[in-house]
Amino acid sequence: MMERYSRQILFSPIGEEGQKKLLKSHVLIVGAGALGCASAEMLARAGIGKITIIDRDYVDWSNLGRQQLYTEEDAKQKLPKAVAAKKHLQEINSNISIEAIVGDFSIDFIEHVKDVDLIIDGTDNFETRFFINDLAMKHEIPWIYGAVVRSYGMTVSIVPKQTPCLHCMLQAIPSDGMTCDTVGVISPAVQIVASYQTAEALKYLVSGEVSKKLVSFDVWTREHSAVDMTKLKKADCPSCGHHPTYPYLSVENGLKTAVLCGRNTVQIRPQQKQKISLSEITNRLRPIVKDLKGNAYLISFQADDFRVVLFQDGRALIHGTKEEEKAKAIYQRYFGA
Repeated sequence: MMERYSRQILFSPIGEEGQKKLLKSHVLIVGAGALGCASAEMLARAGIGKITIIDRDYVDWSNLGRQQLYTEEDAKQKLPKAVAAKKHLQEINSNISIEAIVGDFSIDFIEHVKDVDLIIDGTDNFETRFFINDLAMKHEIPWIYGAVVRSYGMTVSIVPKQTPCLHCMLQAIPSDGMTCDTVGVISPAVQIVASYQTAEALKYLVSGEVSKKLVSFDVWTREHSAVDMTKLKKADCPSCGHHPTYPYLSVENGLKTAVLCGRNTVQIRPQQKQKISLSEITNRLRPIVKDLKGNAYLISFQADDFRVVLFQDGRALIHGTKEEEKAKAIYQRYFGA
């Protein structure tokens, strides 16, 4: 079996002993979209002994341009992404274990991190990332943040007690509400972020080391930067400081949802009130949604079978469903959460 990894073993930082460590490792990938697909395939080919993939979505035709594990048949059948990913990964490497979980990564799945050596971020929203961060800090599991939109991407490795966590770095990581569904994304940017994430994963699993730099780039303009984040670690950080409280593991944090009585509608409310630019969001959404209307206080538009109303404080009404998780997915899709 080691013959299939022979070229990787020839790479001296890994070698035969490193490969044996990889075969005994367990990596959790949260999100089986573009980043999750690319990282999962590289890790499967590298011989990670167990890969667990969790994702709440199904394969759609719009995924096929950049989510490399999926086929037209997956889209026709609307297979859950985690299930389709497992199927194709097992065809790539039948000697490793793949676990597929269809669902939203939440407090209900904490049991799945108990024997995990590393977490890969393949998500598309900060609510889930902050949950991953606090979970990783509490259980002392390294994780690798990654984000990509348009032609821009960034990634940084986060190791409990060694590096700043995502909460520490909050001011250094931009969150402007752009998503792949609203401004697009190109596959080369995905591949670069996933390559950085996977290389860091292999490095950590073999040697316990990671880079302390946040890498960001624009593949279209060929701009690139690497910033040392070490000094951003905060002693009073509520997620990784001397007296952590892990605020994002509390049900009080994150997006607040409520099914409106007597109406087929879910209200979504961000944790903190914020004054957003309705004009900027209108310009971003106009090419991709239907029946977009607005005034000084709100905008509304049609998204598939749902009517979405967004208010200036970030609150939204999702008409057409009573399912809170579905409403959250719609909110994150268009507003980035």
